[in-house]
Amino acid sequence: MKKSTKTILGISCVVAAAITFYAWDSQKSLQASSHREAPLIANDPLADNTDLYAFRSPDDTNKITIVANYVPLQLPQGGPNYASFGTNIRYEIHIENGSTLTPTAGDDITYRFTFSKVNEDTSTFFNIRLNKENLKTTYTAEKSVNGGAFTTIVSNGVVPPANIGPRSIGGAAGLTLTSNYSTLVTNAIANASGAGGEKIFCGPADDPFFVDLGGIFDLGQTRAGGTGTAAPRDGVGHKNVHSIVMQIPISTLQQTGLSVSSATNILDSRFIIGVWASASRPTTRTLSSTGGNPNDAGTYVQVSRIGMPLTNEAIIPIGSKDVWNSRTPYNEIAWQENYFCNPELALYMDDSQFGGAVPAFTALRTQSASLQAYDFRNTKAGLSGIPNSALVGTALHSSAFGGYLLRPGKPRSVDILPIFHTGVPNLPPYQLATGKAGGNPLAAGKPFINNFIPTFGDMLRLNMAVPVTPRNHPDFSSEGLVAAAVLGLTNPTYNGSSALQWIPNMDGFPNGRRLEDDVTRIELQAVGGVVLAAIGLWYDDYTAGGPNPVTAKLGGVLGYEAGVKNNDTLFKANFPYVQSPWSGYANHSGQ
Repeated sequence: MKKSTKTILGISCVVAAAITFYAWDSQKSLQASSHREAPLIANDPLADNTDLYAFRSPDDTNKITIVANYVPLQLPQGGPNYASFGTNIRYEIHIENGSTLTPTAGDDITYRFTFSKVNEDTSTFFNIRLNKENLKTTYTAEKSVNGGAFTTIVSNGVVPPANIGPRSIGGAAGLTLTSNYSTLVTNAIANASGAGGEKIFCGPADDPFFVDLGGIFDLGQTRAGGTGTAAPRDGVGHKNVHSIVMQIPISTLQQTGLSVSSATNILDSRFIIGVWASASRPTTRTLSSTGGNPNDAGTYVQVSRIGMPLTNEAIIPIGSKDVWNSRTPYNEIAWQENYFCNPELALYMDDSQFGGAVPAFTALRTQSASLQAYDFRNTKAGLSGIPNSALVGTALHSSAFGGYLLRPGKPRSVDILPIFHTGVPNLPPYQLATGKAGGNPLAAGKPFINNFIPTFGDMLRLNMAVPVTPRNHPDFSSEGLVAAAVLGLTNPTYNGSSALQWIPNMDGFPNGRRLEDDVTRIELQAVGGVVLAAIGLWYDDYTAGGPNPVTAKLGGVLGYEAGVKNNDTLFKANFPYVQSPWSGYANHSGQ
């Protein structure tokens, strides 16, 4: 039979009796990630990463929990064909722990998940009827160490069905062997085979992210404290995702198999990991003209990726989103670093640019005359004018990371870039201003973070040695490291000494990411210069040498809110921590 071939935007399309739906060139693949924030992946929700979390388990502190979410913005009532994991997709969680000699070589540990579906009763349009389930999904989990062959650690794993409603889940005509949805979740938790000791859950869940999507994408106009249309609304409230949740012993993730009790201190650099997640599809899908299942063929190509939250949503511009996602943290393109060094959002926090365009950002004004000397607005000098001789002993010296973290015309290379791209080392200036001699930001101060890995790429970095902040601790805060910095600077329990000590929320974002962390608020505060202030590069209304750097501008930044402060439901106290998915039978219109 004759067929024709044509190429559109680098995508090879074959027209025949069976229609080629899409194909990707493995070297020029176009991808995206998170909540529909890049062009191509918005058309492929089953392979779309939404969010990634990594935290020390609050109820089992010898283990780390990683949550990788996919399939965004699911309506709980979206039947009869409810959202699910996709077949012929490789969902992967990637770990970098520094155990390889060359940090750019690739993953130290990779977990791979593939899913299968079956219809048990093709005579009904219902998803569940009489103890039979359509779109019934199972999975295989595999593991690779140091680039070696994948070995199966869970076979025929159970994925709970959508939480359709009480009759489907526990009624006489539904899954009559199940009394409630929580039982389905508990029964789906699997213990991996082998020596790794992993615990795994795969299934639908409440979307734990919370954000005023309507405000953020209306030119950043977040809403806090308003009423009516000015009231904040959780754009992912009462919506579900599909979660892959793993609880992994720290000794399995640590580079030489050490337990956390072997850590020399709470910032031990041997216990730092980087985590990122992805999804990959075969290069070609061919649709059948008779309506049968499509045929997937060819090598697998990554089509979605996420590390740090909101990177591709709020840092990478639309013309580069797909290019950014075509890479891994091990081969990112150098020019992309400029988006971190001169972030677009900072233009709306600068009155010499577009500061008045986003009224919600009024309190967020990046330092233009910190200590009456340093300008961190986009393309300005920042700290780059300081002589190299004055940087001895700091992370900014040329013998350390100065060529990467201190560059002319890229002022945020000193703070935003390491937060997203390298992690932050426990070296001056990246220590709290508490104890810094003479108020010099380059002097040694109080350590409060160390999650640096010498892989210059976007990953969620976590120091596993940092103790857990109990969720019922009076100082537990969704502001993560920002809250820890405030305590370290102002609370007498912590600011009386420059010595290393545990401060609540040191285990919070961007040192990993807990389910409770308000990452939207934290990242906007960071763009507004709050990290610079924490290390002694105070806001413009502080006079160098003055008695109190906690000025009105610093107070405004710390008081800034992004509108939605917390998730729309509680998290579970135990694994898998994410809440059960919203029921389709419930009322979601008046959330």
